[in-house]
Amino acid sequence: MPHDEHRTVDFFTEDALPAPRVAPADAEHIAAQHLGIDARAEALGSQQDANFLLRDENGSAAAVLKIANPAFGTVEIEAQDAAADLVSSAHPELRIATVLRCPDGSPRRAAVDTESGPAVARLLRHLPGGTLSGPRHLSPGTVAAMGTIAGKVSTALRDFRHPGLDRVLQWDPRHADRVVARLARHIGEPDRRAAVHAATAEAWAHVERLAEALPSQAVHLDLTDDNLIRRPDSRPPLPDGVIDFGDVTTSWAVGELAVSISSMLHHDGVEPHHVLPAVRAFHAVRPLSPEEAEALWPLVVLRAACLVVSGRHQTAVDGDNAYAEAALDREWRIFEQAVQLPLAVMTRLVGDAIGLADEPARADSPPLPLLRDLPADDIAVVDLSTDADAMDDGAWSDAGAEARLAAAALADGAAAVATRYARARLSQAPALAGVSPATVPTGIDLWLGRDAVVQAPAAGKVLAAAPGRVEMTYGPQVLELSFPRSIAPVVGAGATVRASADLVRLPSGTSVRVALRAAGSPDVPPLVRPEYASGWLALTADPAPLLGLPIVGRAARADLLDRRDAVFATVQGHYYADPPRIERGWRHHLLSTDGRAYLDIVNNVTPLGHSHPRVEQAVSRQLRRLNTNSRFHYASVVEFTERLAALLPEPLDTVFLVNSGSEAVDLGLRLAIGASGNDDVVALREAYHGWTYASDAVSTSLQDNPNALATRPSWVHTVDSPNSYRGRHRGSDAVRYGPEAVAVIDELAAAGRPAGAFIGETFYGNAGGVALPDGYLAQVYAAVRRHGGLAVADEVQVGYGRLGHWFWGFEQQGVVPDIVCVAKAMGNGHPLGAVITSRSVAERYREQGYFFSSTGGSPVSSTVGLTVLDALRDEDLQGNAVRVGGHLKRRMEDLAHRYDIIGAVHGSGLYLGLELVRDRVTLEPATEETAELCDRMLDLGVIVQPTGDHLNILKIKPPLCIDTAAADFFTAMLDLALTQLGHGRTR
Repeated sequence: MPHDEHRTVDFFTEDALPAPRVAPADAEHIAAQHLGIDARAEALGSQQDANFLLRDENGSAAAVLKIANPAFGTVEIEAQDAAADLVSSAHPELRIATVLRCPDGSPRRAAVDTESGPAVARLLRHLPGGTLSGPRHLSPGTVAAMGTIAGKVSTALRDFRHPGLDRVLQWDPRHADRVVARLARHIGEPDRRAAVHAATAEAWAHVERLAEALPSQAVHLDLTDDNLIRRPDSRPPLPDGVIDFGDVTTSWAVGELAVSISSMLHHDGVEPHHVLPAVRAFHAVRPLSPEEAEALWPLVVLRAACLVVSGRHQTAVDGDNAYAEAALDREWRIFEQAVQLPLAVMTRLVGDAIGLADEPARADSPPLPLLRDLPADDIAVVDLSTDADAMDDGAWSDAGAEARLAAAALADGAAAVATRYARARLSQAPALAGVSPATVPTGIDLWLGRDAVVQAPAAGKVLAAAPGRVEMTYGPQVLELSFPRSIAPVVGAGATVRASADLVRLPSGTSVRVALRAAGSPDVPPLVRPEYASGWLALTADPAPLLGLPIVGRAARADLLDRRDAVFATVQGHYYADPPRIERGWRHHLLSTDGRAYLDIVNNVTPLGHSHPRVEQAVSRQLRRLNTNSRFHYASVVEFTERLAALLPEPLDTVFLVNSGSEAVDLGLRLAIGASGNDDVVALREAYHGWTYASDAVSTSLQDNPNALATRPSWVHTVDSPNSYRGRHRGSDAVRYGPEAVAVIDELAAAGRPAGAFIGETFYGNAGGVALPDGYLAQVYAAVRRHGGLAVADEVQVGYGRLGHWFWGFEQQGVVPDIVCVAKAMGNGHPLGAVITSRSVAERYREQGYFFSSTGGSPVSSTVGLTVLDALRDEDLQGNAVRVGGHLKRRMEDLAHRYDIIGAVHGSGLYLGLELVRDRVTLEPATEETAELCDRMLDLGVIVQPTGDHLNILKIKPPLCIDTAAADFFTAMLDLALTQLGHGRTR
């Protein structure tokens, strides 16, 4: 039977649309006989068409053979090809799978016979790079790129007209209710079938109300992860190509975005809030109207429902379709994610994302207070936020913190204690959590210190009354009261009550929750996750006026990053593009204002841990007494410098105190140059030493200064980075670095420019914690000293026991430097640095003038320094670095056996580095993968950052108090993130 060129498909007149049955051999015959190409055919998956990749005799991809479903008429195929050409012309930056053409310009298209009937076959441009299909986690940049492409395609097709668009497809959201009604019987599980019916009914009701205001146009309608092609070698995968215009039709324009969003929801670790970058990106290209923004999430739900029913239907009528069979689980995953939150919540989040959200509702002041004879002045408000003093000393991690704080306030005479509405409670944050906890309250909790009667604050109707619960109308809102189930209310459901009517009588010691939600809204949980808080809170109002308390209001939405950039030099960067706001730390945790605890893996500034009570108490006590400069005579500076000098071998017995590592290195170089009388300095490449003139001059890390090697002053000479993993000499050949460095030092001396100093980290930090080759420093130190120079050891990062087996890094090399520079760990976050040298070297500084640092060695700084040394000793933190650091390194080495992307695990103690490579032989650095991994780890509750000249090493330098549980959490999240990002298990 000849193919009907002019007809268009109507899904509802077809019994089914099974994909045409075409074997690869048949495809090769069609390509050769009808389309003029001899090639080997490989079957590609499709729901309703037959697709094949054609390879030439060399195995290269030549084209894609697409054999359309026999139900599709030629005019529909022509519309698809015209739409692809239009998008390609409008957006040349996108790669589009357009139809290939003959020399005369005609499309390479033909009507062919298949086992399933006559169909249209054609050759399409093959786009290399692969699709975004599969479970791999989609990073924010990928999600945004998908939204951008959807916006570009939508704008390109806005005015496209063609008779082939006049078709009725099961994927058209305008018919979603009919599709589900027709196909839902194919869902065998009754509970799933009921869930799909219910979600469809609710979503359709929302869309139907908005339908007349939704603009229609030509749409691709299938811009999914299966049809967006990643730019070859992009990392993370970023799409720039579009294939499969088979669903082109006329429909609601916003459906283009809904389809794309739905395809994101099955990817590992992707939740509804993760798709918002796509919404923003689409809106930036093709602005959404308020009605479209309101319809978007209901359309996502409808798309998900259609995927589920259509997938089940397709496998029923097309049993050999492996593509459709394989999609069933991910289609159900999409549905589960789409309906995870109420439509109203997601709609609010969409509106917030593009700046269209309305102001939240507020509660009216009631005629009567909710609690009879309990004035607001007698109610104490307890702050449970990250900023609250009540959360000090790790109180947030106490499971009973809220009840304990309430009991203390009641004991102080309060008649009742109330919490705050909408302010994230740090007291609800677990210490180690891979998913953000529900911390944002949607109501107020009260603890009663005396008997109280809860009365109707205004006339209303009791909607529910049962032990432990009362609900009544309060103007346009519903007042919800929750209390112990052992207490029964004094009113019944359905009763109409006047203002002042008793609702429930509560004895002293009772806790009660008070909440207001919009009438007709879904039930609102007592606590919600921060990512979804604005959506949930839009359904509620602050009940504070019912208690006579002032409205707390929502947290300020002013962008703190914008304010920072306005006044803070932007060259002073910050971690992460969209960082959490951190306002508290405790031990090895950093705590955000959203009430989330992050595991801190990078903070070598605080070896004792954040907010150490002993340091806080010592500083507070000293500030109450004295803080001045070190020219005055007081005990702490003497005691501290004695203790510090005693930690170093002879002849290092004289201490200078400064404020930072940069100052320490700068001073150390000045001491060396002054004592030696030689101005030239030898430094290691790929090292970082600080930001002052001298410390920056000897810093050659390309990440800290991309022009470091080209712009260093003439007095700085560099030797090769002695990196035994990635350097020129690897493994056992790393012994060659020492003699080569010695040769450079000798050549300088022979040229009449003997080095006054050699400076280097004693354990190679910038490279991720790589130990120097055995004997390296002994050879180099001997050479520089032979020509009258001094050895300067940069211990800023590795000193103070971080290496575990050694207190100082130079101990690992079996050497004694002439000058030691130290900082970071000395002050546990307080600005404190030191240079320790011999008396003879120190005295030579007098020839250059005098030395003075206003706050270096101040009473407070000296007290901090002493306290840190005491705590390091008393808490055995160097021993903890051995024990926990060893355990952590072994766990990461286990991961290295399973993931090829892990090239090496460097370091000692709690000075570790995890180096990521694309190839274990070439050691091509996995720079972009490392950045993506760090972002994903933040989502999983871990703060970790890259280091190294290629930014491909995870720097693992947590507070020395970290415990085994935290180490295990870190490696578990690392394992999860590596899997989610598609790096896969190697064995």
